Amino acid sequence: MRLLVTGGTGYLGAELVTQASVAGHHVVAVSRRSARRLDITDSERCHAVVREVAPDVVIHTAYDYRSWAVTADGAVNVALAAADAGAHLVFVSSDAIFSGADSPYDEQAHPDPVTRYGAAKAAAETAIRAVLPTATIARSSLILGPDSSMERLVHALAGGGDGMLFTDQIRCPVHRDDLAAALLELAGERLPGVFHCGGADAISRADMGRLIAKRDGLDFERIRIGSRADLGPGQQLDVRLDSRHTQELLRSRLRGAQEFLAE
Repeated sequence: MRLLVTGGTGYLGAELVTQASVAGHHVVAVSRRSARRLDITDSERCHAVVREVAPDVVIHTAYDYRSWAVTADGAVNVALAAADAGAHLVFVSSDAIFSGADSPYDEQAHPDPVTRYGAAKAAAETAIRAVLPTATIARSSLILGPDSSMERLVHALAGGGDGMLFTDQIRCPVHRDDLAAALLELAGERLPGVFHCGGADAISRADMGRLIAKRDGLDFERIRIGSRADLGPGQQLDVRLDSRHTQELLRSRLRGAQEFLAE
């Protein structure tokens, strides 16, 4: 399989490139920092790069929490380029498209984002379905793993850093390596539609922090614990992805945080 991975130097993208290469696929990584540079907000450049690489599948992992142009418009540019080149698209979306008001969420749930980032991902999903009805949309939860942002945060807080972990902010975190394996499976099968790729456990950020601290020998008592609901209305709290349908289709196992954070 010939793969093009956007965001190929990022946390998830780099792992995808590694796993795809080990599996014997021909893989090309593009990003703003890669040898083959791509700014996905540049539509003409997107088309040129995808035509040049001529991939069977494009796995789009690139995003920017702060930028609608990257997260929404950029995803549409990649989708249009993939459609023009006749490539299948795997779009990595997020549980941020849900508010948490009607948890848990299966693949038929309708987006109701409460954050700008979530709205950008939801807009990208809608546009991609219009451009490429056969695309694979894979929604992830919080991605954990070696040197993940969550692990760095816990270490910083245990070292006296400012901030806190919340007992009422619940996700179904997935290990980066498991998610990459699942995405490669979905790419190989070229399955159309929406797939939820969250881990098996629903767990609060506070409990994630407790597991990480225990594993790494940190003093969890030094970390401030609180309630995100206390920050006011409109908070995204209990967002659980029901990934059972997707897991039944996959050989790759989406482990729960209770398991992989104990390793």
